[in-house]
Amino acid sequence: MAHVSAAERRPQLIKAAIDLMTREGIAAGSTRAIAAELGVAQATVHYTFGTKEDLYRSVMEQITHDLVAQVEEWAPTDAGFEESLAALAASLWRTVHQQPASHQLLNELSMLALRTPSLHEAATSHHREVTAVTAKLIGLAAERTGRELALPSETIARFFLAGFDGLIMQRLSLPDEEAEQTCLQALVSAVVALAGGRRDLVPVPTA
Repeated sequence: MAHVSAAERRPQLIKAAIDLMTREGIAAGSTRAIAAELGVAQATVHYTFGTKEDLYRSVMEQITHDLVAQVEEWAPTDAGFEESLAALAASLWRTVHQQPASHQLLNELSMLALRTPSLHEAATSHHREVTAVTAKLIGLAAERTGRELALPSETIARFFLAGFDGLIMQRLSLPDEEAEQTCLQALVSAVVALAGGRRDLVPVPTA
């Protein structure tokens, strides 16, 4: 059998871990089970990553990177400020609709990380990256449209993401399409008001 380097094996094991844990939950993500998912020896996981926590950290980074890349790709470049924020919300919500298991796994890993010192930085990095990208998109929309923000873009981003995280949990536990769309519009409207804009409901494109 041809030798496979650790550099080649890493993305394979990360994908195997994501496939397994999105399907069966984080509790099923032992190194033995992940190795079996890929069809390699358990020792291969430890040789490639060192510990299970190192693999989990890479899983969080990969899911975060993939979701952020999608949102950045869908972000508008020629819309008004309110419309840009609505489109940002719609883009994020589309990932929830299309990949609910990925969001659920991220939530599970984040909760685990808060109680696992060796993983705590991974959770911090995830939230820092998502906040930074959201703040960047808000800042770019304001700059492009000549909108003077009443608060720093990072503060607005943190407020937006706090509400959005709550909507994700509601979607995962108690889905209601009509209520979700109304809440999403209300959230975007609150963000626009916080930024120093209109006070009426801002329409949000459906996912």
